[in-house]
Amino acid sequence: MISMSPVRPGAGPRYLFRGVMVGDGHRRAGTPLLAAQDEAGVPPGVWKGRGLAALGLAAGDVVTERQAELLLGEGRHPDADRIERELLAQGESPARARRATVLGRPIEHNQSAETDKAKERTPWLAFDLVFRPPPTAHIAWALMDDQHRRVLELCDGIARDKTLAWLEESVAEIRWKAGGKERARVKDGLVVAVFRHYESRATESRPLLHSHAVVSVRARRPHDGKWGNLSADSLMTHIVAADTLYTLYFMEEVTARLGWAWEPREVTPGRRPVMDIAGIDWRLIGWQSTRRQQIEDALSVITAQYEERQGHAPGERAGYALACQAADQTRPPKRTELLSLTELRTRWRESAIRAFGACTVYRLAERARAAAAAVWARVRPVVDVALAAVDTVAVVYVMRGAFKRHHLLAEARRHLAYALRGRPHEPGLDEQIVQTVLDDHTRPVGRGRRMTADLRALYPRDTEDQAVLRPLTRRRTATQYERARVAADALAARVRASRRADRLGSRPRPYTVAVPAASRSRPRPFRDGRKDGRLPEPETGIDTVEQTRQTLEAAAAQVAATLQDSQRAREAAHGLRPQPTPAAVPQPHTQQPGTQHTPGRTTGGVT
Repeated sequence: MISMSPVRPGAGPRYLFRGVMVGDGHRRAGTPLLAAQDEAGVPPGVWKGRGLAALGLAAGDVVTERQAELLLGEGRHPDADRIERELLAQGESPARARRATVLGRPIEHNQSAETDKAKERTPWLAFDLVFRPPPTAHIAWALMDDQHRRVLELCDGIARDKTLAWLEESVAEIRWKAGGKERARVKDGLVVAVFRHYESRATESRPLLHSHAVVSVRARRPHDGKWGNLSADSLMTHIVAADTLYTLYFMEEVTARLGWAWEPREVTPGRRPVMDIAGIDWRLIGWQSTRRQQIEDALSVITAQYEERQGHAPGERAGYALACQAADQTRPPKRTELLSLTELRTRWRESAIRAFGACTVYRLAERARAAAAAVWARVRPVVDVALAAVDTVAVVYVMRGAFKRHHLLAEARRHLAYALRGRPHEPGLDEQIVQTVLDDHTRPVGRGRRMTADLRALYPRDTEDQAVLRPLTRRRTATQYERARVAADALAARVRASRRADRLGSRPRPYTVAVPAASRSRPRPFRDGRKDGRLPEPETGIDTVEQTRQTLEAAAAQVAATLQDSQRAREAAHGLRPQPTPAAVPQPHTQQPGTQHTPGRTTGGVT
């Protein structure tokens, strides 16, 4: 997952230099940065992003303390000291020499009386994006051998860099003029300082492989090359879509390099499941996340207060805000003891063996491989674009009502993560699913580029069946995700029934199936069942979470009606007569007078 927090002048840089850059530990006063990183057992930070060329830096360079202070703490050029000395030697005044090293508007501008009257907020200097792999990846990384540890770290780094590249190319915008009226894509790209950490900040250390990607707010305008500030709301709006993309990339890298598969795990009953490595004992998740239980205990109290105050359960957005509030309330102080990664891994392995036994710990890789073989034997990683679009719009519509494009993009990537289980997806497939939704299943509503599901497009022939979705948006007896799954499954059943009728009528199929390419290093451990050159019946592969009886009966009635419609359409397409009653069926090997036997068809009219 990805979380985002701002770095503001004052406390923000202090937290960055004393905590984030030294592994979320405690840096003693006067300790040099490299020495503090060696004591904490974390690697030094490195620079990332296409925007480094404009500052004279290169990707992979080590982040020095002075560079971080200047760029991420003051909004100045990372080599400002040299530039200032050269300008002073040329006879420039100290004020002009310093102003020449500032990228964009100086942070002192926001502390003047004029900006206070204009109600300008405290400026952001950077965005701290924290990348965390799924929980079972932390367990495999901490308890397996060094080879698996290095591979998982490589997978995390590749997935993080690809996600940052997507944010850089498709999301990041620079703003200028009053209130950010003018916006455009950045000219060069982003400037990011990445710091890798290995453990949680709890007093009782637990494995938590994660990275802090500190994105500088400074960027250049495309039309004049001047420095300005990134738009914070653009990044915040797409943070969930970036989260799902990072998880999708991480799953693909792990599967390609280790051959493991992924399965959904229901963390909270009735809520959206998460994807975990198949075969990893889920009991180890509770051992790994000691702080999670503290957050859940505090969250239950906060949620009960919310329900008493509002009169209903929190939705997706309110639930996320309550979870952040519970995390802040239960945040423990940082540890003062510093251990190397080797010492930490030894301690973690001994703790897990004491809790669950040596067999559970030392056979993690073996069980993951066996579970992957079982997954590939029963799951076909095939993506049906049309069914994926129906599934995406149904889930987003039931959970949100009105939505925007980034909501569809995040849900489409969740669909790909579940359907492929770690197999690589074709580039642009998520965008293709979203575009199919926009073209066929949505209509505009309200302002601000908001849209909703077009029920008449989903049910083009019998509009009375639109009632399948409408009650699901208001029913409170089941969770939102349960209702969303019921709606998605009902629509998928209708699409499949329509396709069967089209095939019987010899009409072309108006859908496409995207089959991901298999890894070159490993053969595909499943069969696609192609014997006659035709594709098998496409499947979405989305598991239906446990549904309430009342909602399931309503959806089942709609599916039954759909199947009856398809049967009548099949009979009409072939000109078949109804099946006669047993008394009217002629005896075998007899032919009715006035009729002629047709090869391949019985006299009773059944093919």
